Amino acid sequence: MSDNGKIQTSHLQRRAYIYVRQSTAAQVACNRESTDRQYKLRDRALRLGWPEGQVMIVDEDLAQSGAGTAQPRGFDLMTSEVALGHVGLILSIEVS
Repeated sequence: MSDNGKIQTSHLQRRAYIYVRQSTAAQVACNRESTDRQYKLRDRALRLGWPEGQVMIVDEDLAQSGAGTAQPRGFDLMTSEVALGHVGLILSIEVS
């Protein structure tokens, strides 16, 4: 468990989600370091104690703008999983 005591066994029994997102194809191509940094959040979840099989990467929304009316697919998946109580952790960078 985490040294700070905030992560409990009940969290570790649920999945950890890594939400990887860039709004445009140009961002994905030109900001490769940012995308790589987001994928490396998986390692952070593992260091926090999540078993490898419980760490899920959600990257279906890469190069998908959030400006439209359609909700991004990956974000919908995570929202549903949270509502069902299946999520113990979500890690992401620069979510707005």
